[in-house]
Amino acid sequence: MTNRKGNEDSTRNTVGVGEGMVLVPEMGFGGRFGVTLGYHRLLCHRSFKLPKWLEYFFVYCGAHAFQRDPMFYVNTHRNHHKYSDTNRDPIVIASHGFWYCNMGWLFNNDHVAKQCGELRGGEYSKVPELKAQWFYRFLHYTYFWHPTALATLVYLHGGFPYLAWAMGMRGVVVHQFASLVTYVSHVWGDRPWNSPDTSTNNWWVAMLSLGEGWHNNHHAFPRSARHGFEDWQFDLTWELIKFLELVGLATDVQLPTEAHKRRMESCWANSKLKIESKVEQKEP
Repeated sequence: MTNRKGNEDSTRNTVGVGEGMVLVPEMGFGGRFGVTLGYHRLLCHRSFKLPKWLEYFFVYCGAHAFQRDPMFYVNTHRNHHKYSDTNRDPIVIASHGFWYCNMGWLFNNDHVAKQCGELRGGEYSKVPELKAQWFYRFLHYTYFWHPTALATLVYLHGGFPYLAWAMGMRGVVVHQFASLVTYVSHVWGDRPWNSPDTSTNNWWVAMLSLGEGWHNNHHAFPRSARHGFEDWQFDLTWELIKFLELVGLATDVQLPTEAHKRRMESCWANSKLKIESKVEQKEP
């Protein structure tokens, strides 16, 4: 009897671990699309529009991806673009180092605010349209209760194996894949666009981050809903946006025209020439 009971417990634990492992990609994709499509391309850059109910759905999925609440994320990200690769960039690796860019910025409101020229943490001066909406204020003030509630439900449903895989392992994987864009795609990769920063296109980061790794494309044309401009630059988030547009849910989808691309190339080339001219004039 004892051996039979032990075998049953072992089998139950094995099944629980297996089912918990299955939840990692299932819940992980929901959270990642919530960040890449909801937080980033929709809220940060207004690359397209969705009905409010669908916007809130994707954003709420993103709230379970361990990237903080929308107001904090969007405010920080907009400052990253405004001050990209300068001392005022809140998440640049050159100024803060690897660990801060990986996780530290998520927990240091006052430092991020000071870097961005705000008077105090929680001012969120770059997101007035989010502060005006009850849903985003609610998520901001109650943020930590939402993953806590999800963790509780997961534990009650499947016990510790579900909790360890669906929350613990999923959290690690989702956060690390998101963070790859912050540091890898500002250090290693190709630069087809001469944007005034260190952003790069990195194909393997793009594969792991649902298309966010085409980061030089993104910094060159931040309002574009599509980050993988070439046919071979796979961008899974863009594929989902295309589907939503096809069925009439996504509207006002922003894409750079060829004329816009040529104009920006010319602008960056002129800026580079001016900088080089000033340097030459200062040299004895």
